[in-house]
Amino acid sequence: MAERLRTLLRTIRVEKGLRQIDLAERLGQPQSFVSKYESGERQLDFVEVAQVCEALRISLAEIVRRFEEKQA
Repeated sequence: MAERLRTLLRTIRVEKGLRQIDLAERLGQPQSFVSKYESGERQLDFVEVAQVCEALRISLAEIVRRFEEKQA
């Protein structure tokens, strides 16, 4: 489940044309923060997922919809 979320967040970042460094700047975090959660080295808590969604300019509802869509 965590891997599916990581893959989805990475897919959306790429769809938005953002590099890890671009997203990290929006988050006010180092690029390694994005690299670590995308690789699974680091887990995101709910608040962090919400912050990533905001930085990606996508709603939590859309993330949940796409997450559930991938399960089907």
